[in-house]
Amino acid sequence: MQTTLEILTSPLLANVRHGFFTRKGGASSGLFAGLNCGRGSSDQSDMVTLNRARVAEAMAVPADGLATVRQVHSADVVTLMEGDDLRQTAEIKADGLVTKRSDVALAVLTADCQPILLADPAAGIIGACHAGWRGALGGIIEATVEAMRSLGAQEIRAVIGPTISQRAYEVGEDFMEDFLAEDPDHARFFSGGPNGRPMFDLPSFGLSRLRALDVEAEWSGHCTYSDPERFFSYRRATHEGQVDYGRLISAIAL
Repeated sequence: MQTTLEILTSPLLANVRHGFFTRKGGASSGLFAGLNCGRGSSDQSDMVTLNRARVAEAMAVPADGLATVRQVHSADVVTLMEGDDLRQTAEIKADGLVTKRSDVALAVLTADCQPILLADPAAGIIGACHAGWRGALGGIIEATVEAMRSLGAQEIRAVIGPTISQRAYEVGEDFMEDFLAEDPDHARFFSGGPNGRPMFDLPSFGLSRLRALDVEAEWSGHCTYSDPERFFSYRRATHEGQVDYGRLISAIAL
């Protein structure tokens, strides 16, 4: 029996349709129980298709109106123009999407990485990006904002959705060194952990990148790792010895 979707929203994006979908209300079962929208998972493809159709309906676009890309932790962004085929777009290796089209919903998939939804409602321009640590350090946030501004966006607002929080994100010294090599000030995003290893604050890092671009931004405050009832988590699945994991979806539309 279908249960109700749970869709997290933010007042910061109140003037556009948007949602950070939790795992509730989906058709998948087992490891993927709930709203698994990841075609790259080993879940039954018809269940993933059904889940994505439910998301499209919630976003008030056709079942084939969810625009996604083949996410690869890059700094590449697709600008979706009128007439572009979303089936072809889905095969492009990129981690961000921007558009002025009103007939589609831009969507990104995550399972600990940051889903970031962006909008300039007055200009009629929206964006979405998948920003894990590698993409965020590599410039996906800046590239997405730049692509929106190239379309004419001026007053951009952004919300980071459910992502892994600092208290659950233990990393290695070499990981931290990669950040400090770019900017010693990045030390502020790390703290000492209970095991003597650094703990990384991914959402704070994302917020700092957005605010440095003069983008008004906030984090939803939800930790994917710490709430298994609502969120899929790659790291939690790994720690539990699971062979795969579900993918959450976040979407935005004009």
